[in-house]
Amino acid sequence: MTEFPRTTVGGVSLPRLLIGTNWLLGYSHTSRAKDKFIHEYQTVERITDVIVAFVENGIDAVMGPLSEHLENAVKEAENRSGKAIIRIITPHFNILPGGPAESEPEVIFDICKKYGATFCMPHQCMTDPLVDRMHRKIRDLDKYTKLIRERGMIPGLSTHMPETVVIADETGVDVETYIQLYNAAGFLMQVEAHWAMRIIRNAKKPVMTIKPLAAGRLLPEVGLAFVWNTIREQDMVTIGAATPDEAREIIELSLDFLNRRIPENELQKTRSKDTLGIG
Repeated sequence: MTEFPRTTVGGVSLPRLLIGTNWLLGYSHTSRAKDKFIHEYQTVERITDVIVAFVENGIDAVMGPLSEHLENAVKEAENRSGKAIIRIITPHFNILPGGPAESEPEVIFDICKKYGATFCMPHQCMTDPLVDRMHRKIRDLDKYTKLIRERGMIPGLSTHMPETVVIADETGVDVETYIQLYNAAGFLMQVEAHWAMRIIRNAKKPVMTIKPLAAGRLLPEVGLAFVWNTIREQDMVTIGAATPDEAREIIELSLDFLNRRIPENELQKTRSKDTLGIG
């Protein structure tokens, strides 16, 4: 196993490249038809193949929701590779009274612990509704981070709102890291990319950036060049892959950019580019 560059978050060593799961679990951010294709294609065996391709290159951390399908693949990848895999789980749960009993925070956090989560980071759909821009605070967050800590997991925040990181830093909330959107296309981002760049640079905790290729809207060389060259050494990039070959391509490109090399990977060829004489 080769070793990918690493950082430390909450006392835990993490690879700076994290395994994303949208292209494994059916969140294409493209269409219902694409989601359906992913659901039907990505069996436990195929997901395991993708995860193993990452793990073989020292990328041993997976970010995703509570999912038995995913957990089965992660366990199989551990068995096949002989390596432990760090779980970064982004659960959702009741934040208002009267929700389903099975979705109460205590119940959900218990399941995260059962699945072996090292990091428990309430998903954006939980975090962002709690952000009070007027009074510059994140309501009830201390209640949830306390429950996470009590179960021996490390708390963090997943957000799509740029203010979340700033307010969390201002108020000193008990989290060790942030998940933040960051891509050159501005996809799903609420401010321009250069504003997000400054927020990440000034964050008091390491940042796990997500959607570097804007859910497939950017070429890998373009999206990865942007993020790797504009985040700090303690920050991370989370990216999904649909196949082992895609995983390996992402790793090779990432290492090139981290080492300030122009990639020499074989380009995708089409008839219209034959006259260029390169590839």
